[in-house]
Amino acid sequence: MATVGHNAAFRCNQIIFDYKATSLSRNARPAPPHGLDTDDAVRALLLLLPRLVGRAKKLAVPPQLQSMELAPRHLSLLSYLLFDGPMTVNELAARLEIAPTTASLMVNDLSRKGVLDRREDDHDRRRRIVTIAPTHEAAIRAWLAQGASAWQRALAPLTSAERATVVGALRAYEANLAG
Repeated sequence: MATVGHNAAFRCNQIIFDYKATSLSRNARPAPPHGLDTDDAVRALLLLLPRLVGRAKKLAVPPQLQSMELAPRHLSLLSYLLFDGPMTVNELAARLEIAPTTASLMVNDLSRKGVLDRREDDHDRRRRIVTIAPTHEAAIRAWLAQGASAWQRALAPLTSAERATVVGALRAYEANLAG
């Protein structure tokens, strides 16, 4: 079992740090040919992750959205609506991995600000379908497309299994931070 874990960790290190193969960064140094041990990978990520967050924070919020005080939790919700289309609050909650009540509060907040529209479901009048308000869709699309395009370029050269490893490593990191 230890060998499987070591091999998975080694492969994850190779995926994340093999910049030549994945074109993650033009200025980054490639990983040494022998890969990275866990401590070297941690050092590299401790340097890389704050830079990633810093670059993400520098993505300019469109002027028409600046006064709306959008939080990171709103960005995930808007991303799902933008890329997957209209859906119910329960569908959003499932995708965001949050309680339906929390999703409903977020939708209410963004609806009050005019960012989202809610309408009756044509097939079930008890359900409400949530969409991005047409007046803000272009601005939201332009803003979120930068991050989505960067992820597309970084992940496209990888195999499905390698992408799953990257996502799994990031989820494990998040879970370990949570304690």
